[in-house]
Amino acid sequence: MIFHVLTLFPDMIRDGFQTSITGRAVEKGLLSLDTVNIRDFSVNKHNRVDDYPYGGGAGMVMQAEPVYLAYQSVAEKLPKKPKVLYMSPQGKVFNQRMAEELAQEEELVFLCGHYEGIDERVLEEIVDEEVSIGDYVLTGGELPALVIMDAVSRLVGGVLHNEDSAEFDSFHDNLLEYPQYSRPEVWRDKAVPPILMSGHHANVEKWRREQSLIRTLERRPDLLENANLTKQDKKFLAKLKEV
Repeated sequence: MIFHVLTLFPDMIRDGFQTSITGRAVEKGLLSLDTVNIRDFSVNKHNRVDDYPYGGGAGMVMQAEPVYLAYQSVAEKLPKKPKVLYMSPQGKVFNQRMAEELAQEEELVFLCGHYEGIDERVLEEIVDEEVSIGDYVLTGGELPALVIMDAVSRLVGGVLHNEDSAEFDSFHDNLLEYPQYSRPEVWRDKAVPPILMSGHHANVEKWRREQSLIRTLERRPDLLENANLTKQDKKFLAKLKEV
């Protein structure tokens, strides 16, 4: 998987991505990061990439041409048009299913805006999808890009040390993950649930599935509408709702 990021702050992207699990994946050649500084494509002698908005208003708007030239510097090297994501609070809210879909791509381009946004004309020209990580506004698109890159990266084969980890994460089957425990067996008078030390794998899996259902019902009941539920799951949830 190759990530191309069009940004005014390439160091922010590199520093955030080339650490921990994703950093090790880059070293192994499983992931690749290409940062493109939009300011390098400024069309004026002062290296400015923004100007006042037509019609007036607060703030500045990133100009179309530097963004387009930065994109072209990436696209012209590729055999086909890459999928371009624009980080925007106006976009579709990112979720695990989107991460799974994006993980099927060979290359992704992230466009990170700043100020009051980017000239609409270049967005219409190059962007395939606007994506948001939540209903709030940040100072720029770099943090959302890092969030999405991280979520997608862990679905790329070989990136996670334990390949089963992604399969049982929260939002697998549109359910929240069950609670996890590690040593010691008793911590501050709180004991690990005995079922987890029983050695009975079928019972452990049943308990974990039920805990996922309980947590989802309590914390994110909206997820259940599209959850992949078995008949047994539905019976268990019905009993919970009766209580």
